Amino acid sequence: MSQIDHAPTAAELAALLCSRVCHDIAGPTSAMGAALSVLADEGAADMRDDAIDLLRTGAVSIRNKLEYARVCFGAAGSRGGEMTIQEIRAVAEPMFADARAELVFKTEAGALDKSAGRVLLNLIWMAIESLPRGGTVTVEASASSDGGARLRIVASGPRIRLEPAFAAALGGERPEDGYDGRSIQAYYAGLIAREAGGRAAASASEERAEFTALTGPVQTIAAAE
Repeated sequence: MSQIDHAPTAAELAALLCSRVCHDIAGPTSAMGAALSVLADEGAADMRDDAIDLLRTGAVSIRNKLEYARVCFGAAGSRGGEMTIQEIRAVAEPMFADARAELVFKTEAGALDKSAGRVLLNLIWMAIESLPRGGTVTVEASASSDGGARLRIVASGPRIRLEPAFAAALGGERPEDGYDGRSIQAYYAGLIAREAGGRAAASASEERAEFTALTGPVQTIAAAE
């Protein structure tokens, strides 16, 4: 993936986010292509059932990834200006059903402002990816009456992996090696939070990573400090 060493322009942000999405669907797409090759090979009849299973699995994976991405990076998946926790779970649980980490929702919020919901989905994705050896990702979210939100995602497990570039990008700081198709997601999540009047941050130790964000009116942010 290409890298840029300055704050991304709108065009660069769009290009890098597209790169991120394409990278994630490349794997299951390639697997489906291999399965189709098997089905086209008359000498591989004994592998037909496995190929069909691979096609089915790949199709489900691509559907889940694209549905998550269109809500995570776009404005789809909600009515009006809010996302309910049920809507967020409906795209998150299929997306990470095969992940090594267990996703647990522990939240009292019935609905979040759309901006907060998109930040939450991005942070969940980052938290899942910080647990390459498995563990638990616990999601907490609370909403205020004036549209603000407090988000907290805790990833617990062995050998947490949170690259310094991601933590920097989430806070709006340029990573040492510039932005690429992976760190751009952290930048984007932080950008949404900042444009919604808040902020986002991440920190990690060997067995725990914490992702937090505040969104909403200035008075909501001040009261949370």
